[in-house]
Amino acid sequence: MRKPVIAGNWKMYKTIAEAVDFVEKIKPVAAKAEHCEVVVAPPFTALAAAAQAAKGSKVAVAAQDMHWDKEGAHTGDVSPGMLVDAGCTHVIIGHSERRHDHGETDEQVNRKLKAALAAGLVPIVCVGEMLAERESGRTGEVLKTQFEGGLAGLTPSDFSRIIIAYEPVWAIGTGRTATPEMAAETHRLLRDLARQKFGEKEASAVRILYGGSVKPDNVGGLMAQEEIDGALVGGASLKVDSFAALVNYPRG
Repeated sequence: MRKPVIAGNWKMYKTIAEAVDFVEKIKPVAAKAEHCEVVVAPPFTALAAAAQAAKGSKVAVAAQDMHWDKEGAHTGDVSPGMLVDAGCTHVIIGHSERRHDHGETDEQVNRKLKAALAAGLVPIVCVGEMLAERESGRTGEVLKTQFEGGLAGLTPSDFSRIIIAYEPVWAIGTGRTATPEMAAETHRLLRDLARQKFGEKEASAVRILYGGSVKPDNVGGLMAQEEIDGALVGGASLKVDSFAALVNYPRG
């Protein structure tokens, strides 16, 4: 049985004090959430303080990005070891905003993924298509390219340690959401790719999250789909009440 994950990606929001206050308020919610894992991804500046606040609780802390090198002349970058040192257990890799705002390639995603695994972090690896790609019927082609490029060279054992997040780029921050059925269909496609590359056991076990304007009023329909194993949430994760509602999504 795949345990769902509700992950909040705070992007470029929250001061250190705001991050700590949020973690303190969400801890009791997470403590009662036996049905899912709870992850928050603060900005780099707040990671250590948020991780300290979350220590001993059921709130896991993720970074939003990282470099693949252990150290070096990379101004503005943060290494996997630095994330571990700050108290992170997870890291988001290949988010669409990194791909499109910073030109991140599948090869770079792959290098980051391997470095994260080597550091003992749980990578949340993002894939997803643009609106024009979906409208031209290229969703499967785009996801196959991202999946094979981003996960190249992984063993089945490596693959068993990752989480995948499907984020249709056209649904991020736009208020548009893939219908639960559309999302489930794409998740099945990704699971089929995993089956072909890593085998039935690993494909059946991997958790695939949905990301794209997930809110308290639509999370129930999404989570009712067998293929959807949680959510990677942006805007709705910034307020305690709405994130708590997502963590406590309706369950049949």
